[in-house]
Amino acid sequence: MTTSNAATPDADPAVLEELTRLRDSIDNIDAAVVHMLAERFKCTQQVGRLKAEHRLPPADPGREARQIARLRALAEDAKLDPAFAEKFLTFIIAEVIRHHESIADDAANGTSGTGR
Repeated sequence: MTTSNAATPDADPAVLEELTRLRDSIDNIDAAVVHMLAERFKCTQQVGRLKAEHRLPPADPGREARQIARLRALAEDAKLDPAFAEKFLTFIIAEVIRHHESIADDAANGTSGTGR
């Protein structure tokens, strides 16, 4: 899904070629991120079912805090803004908790929803 270079017809062809190459790399990285998130959510769905089966709470604030600290450190090592990494993980955690709550509700009601 590389963006067209039609808006810059007067640009140097070598610049346009480099821009296309970089955008193609970005598109590949975006696809990898989506696939990695899908795998992560498959795992968290299993966690949600296990928690529901054993009547454990959907959220685990201690684990969440450790994960945020861990991700911030990873971000710093990778030269990524730790605040951005924290916001990103916080968003994911909120979605996971929402799924876990739904799975727990389904288990309590005897239904077999997807937890989404």
